Amino acid sequence: MDTEKIWDVVVVGGGPAGLTAGIYAKRAGLETLVLEKALAGGQLSEAVTVENFPGFPDPIPGQELGRRMRKQAEKFGVEFLQAEAKALRREGEIWVVETDSGGVRSQTVIIATGGVPKELPAKGAREFKGRGVSYCATCDGFFFRGKEVLVVGAGDAALEEALYLAEICDRVYVAVRHPEDDPKAIRAEAVLRERALSHPKIEFVWNVVVDEVRGDSVVREVVFKDLSTGELRPFKVDGVFVKIGYRPATEWIEGVVELDDSGYVVTDVWMRTNQPGVFACGDVREPVGRYAQAVIAAGEGAIAALEADKYLSEKRSHAGAPSSQGGEAV
Repeated sequence: MDTEKIWDVVVVGGGPAGLTAGIYAKRAGLETLVLEKALAGGQLSEAVTVENFPGFPDPIPGQELGRRMRKQAEKFGVEFLQAEAKALRREGEIWVVETDSGGVRSQTVIIATGGVPKELPAKGAREFKGRGVSYCATCDGFFFRGKEVLVVGAGDAALEEALYLAEICDRVYVAVRHPEDDPKAIRAEAVLRERALSHPKIEFVWNVVVDEVRGDSVVREVVFKDLSTGELRPFKVDGVFVKIGYRPATEWIEGVVELDDSGYVVTDVWMRTNQPGVFACGDVREPVGRYAQAVIAAGEGAIAALEADKYLSEKRSHAGAPSSQGGEAV
């Protein structure tokens, strides 16, 4: 990779938002680079199946959908670099994304780094990560074939993982921190809720949190805390899968781009940050009035790329140079 090259657009993140931004930016005639530190698709690659992405009437594995998005971006000529962003700084009119593979220079930057899983706030959870505590069923579920596992969480992602694990494991327990009669106890969409509640190998444990994870070389049990009585009780399981939300991956831009109190990037409705030429889209963006869905992230990625093209066109016009004309966005 030419470290002296100045790109028109550098997209940081290879999830639905970042890949869509790359596709739209390249179609607009912009020299576009996508930085991704892991698998194409970002958090989408952890989804067992995706059933609600337009254009796919049959369920499609998240990894496959991410792979197709990347293939489409490559077809248009988007270039990729596997690297992790470490910092962002300004050099005159140019932005420099510092990565673990060196600096990347660009006129505009689209931040699409998404989020990282929130860790289970229980004693022993960090010590047993990789030894029975996992944050990805599609990554680690195979190792628990024929065993009994616990899923912590009650949203879409948690129930998707529970249903996936139920096809592999002998028994899947789901820990929910609300009473069974609370209508908001399970936050997942109705179709997932009904599938999980009716599955013969899935059992819900209500009104509890995991207070501790115990074991020897691997996980042997958890300790539940009953939220109505405060009682602590051990519960034998072979593995713990955690899906309790995400936090934004924005440490690398702290002090450069405005963040809210929770670390999300603050933007306007056009995905523009407080820094000229820097945009943000997808789950890394402030969550006010939005939903963490792949189709929404993709839409925001398209907006960010179109705005980056507009920004560069206006910049060239002010400099007296001819404006680049992008292709029609469809």
